[in-house]
Amino acid sequence: MITLNIDGAVATATLCRAPVNAINEEWVARFDQVLAEVERAETVGVLWIRSSERAFCAGADLALMHSILDSAAGRERMIALTRRMQEVFARLEALSKVTLVEIGGAAMGGGFELALACDLRIVADSAKIGLPEAGLGLLPAAGGTQRMTRICGEAVARRLILGAELVSGSDAVALGLAQWSAPSAALQETARATVQRIAAVPPRATAECKHCINIAIDGSADGYETELAGSAALLALPETQASVARFLESRR
Repeated sequence: MITLNIDGAVATATLCRAPVNAINEEWVARFDQVLAEVERAETVGVLWIRSSERAFCAGADLALMHSILDSAAGRERMIALTRRMQEVFARLEALSKVTLVEIGGAAMGGGFELALACDLRIVADSAKIGLPEAGLGLLPAAGGTQRMTRICGEAVARRLILGAELVSGSDAVALGLAQWSAPSAALQETARATVQRIAAVPPRATAECKHCINIAIDGSADGYETELAGSAALLALPETQASVARFLESRR
């Protein structure tokens, strides 16, 4: 369903529920387990999320969708699952590690809501992504309306969510939905190179930087004081001092 491999500073989570990584209760529970393992891995600085299937994640399981038509209990089940997705995607967003998602195929509904909870998104030019729930009379309720609006602005969010519009990977970057796009054949290697570059940065430094960025977004604290506190914590680390010493020695 979802496998996890930890190799040094990189944790790779691979979605592997054929054929389209459809989301159900078991899938969400497993994803939560993966996040718990990554949180505990002190050496990990980057979580790389990818798919072994042609689709990245096409959203809710069709059997689950059928259940909402059958009974009030089915509808309650869908709401409960959506609430759980909100919780797990919030955990992903709050993870101290850098999170990068590689989208090689369709990422729709809950699948793209997962991607929006990551720090970084790289998408294949040919992939189709979006939050098309309104076309079914629904809404993207696992954080999609909130994160898309915050990430790419009101105008783009209104266009894509209200119009139930899917866009290509190449258009996604222009709209602010992703940071990079690449041809499908080069996507994995492009993602790998980006992951390795980030993994070379000390994990404590990226964690402090990510915390400061989050403060700038949510305004929950004084961002400038947060920067100073983070800098003080980093400067006290022996590994930071050694890194600065090496840098200064190289400039002699």
